[in-house]
Order: sequence, then structure tokens, then C-alpha cells
Amino acid sequence: MPTDTVVHQLAIRVGNKLRDERLMLAAAESCTGGMVAAAITDISGSSAWFERGFVTYSNLAKTEMIGVPAALIEQHGAVSEPVAKAMAEGALRNSRAQVSVSITGVAGPAGGSEAKPVGTVCFAWSNRLHTAFETQHFKGDREQVRTQAAAHALRRLLDFLDQRER
Repeated sequence: MPTDTVVHQLAIRVGNKLRDERLMLAAAESCTGGMVAAAITDISGSSAWFERGFVTYSNLAKTEMIGVPAALIEQHGAVSEPVAKAMAEGALRNSRAQVSVSITGVAGPAGGSEAKPVGTVCFAWSNRLHTAFETQHFKGDREQVRTQAAAHALRRLLDFLDQRER
């Protein structure tokens, strides 16, 4: 299970990659509440590659801050791939970044349902040309789910950046 140290090491790798490619990152986070942005800004010099973070914990924040359509949230729910995709794309539209990551999920211990149990987390990674998205299911308590989600978001961001080069 990832730890804060693992998240920090992944953030360093992401930073090195973004700096080398001269790209800026924006993050839109819900259930992680800014954990990705915090891990990134813990790194000295991150202002060279981290443009901004949006903590869009409520549905209204998703709509007001990054332009996620309320109808999309109503149709699919806040924890869904379409909303994660809209969050990542909205983070790009509302920033000067070239790459974004988004996270929305059910960290627990309450809030889960049969269709979306605690530990369900949806992610998206976007640039101006392509958006990738997926859903993962994590085990553990609230903090473990959030830490696993932050680590997964950063790990897959590295993959997304690598695919961009091909």
C-alpha cells in the first residue's frame, strides 16, 4: 500500500518529467482534497512545472470553478468517469497548464453505495489533444483510500506523459 513517502517520490518523478518537457500541470481534486497538489508543492522549485490546483470537493465547486456541467453530475453522479474527464478538461480550460490530472471518488467511511462502494475512485489525465480516464477500487480506511488514489493519479500521470512522447 502506498505511503506518503511513495506519493512524494512519485511527485518528484512527475516534476522531473514535466520540467524536462517544459510542461505545466494543473490538478482538479475532490476526494483527495488537495493531496496531489500538496505532494507536488512540497518539492522545492515546483512552481516551474505546477501551475495550479483546484479542490472541487462539492458538486457546486466542480461546476463553478472548472465548468463541469451540473447536468453531467446529475446524470452520472460526481463519482464517474464522465465527471472525472470533465474535471481534467475543465482544469486545463481554467489554467495555463498543458497537462492536467483529476480525481473524484468515495473515500469513506460513509458515502458509498452498491454501485459505487467506498474506495471507488475515478481519474482522468488530459492534454489539449487527448483525455484518458479510468476507475479504480481501493481497499482500506479513508486515509488509505486517499493516499492510494493520490499515488495512482501520479503513477498514471507518468504513463500518460510517456504515451504523449510516442
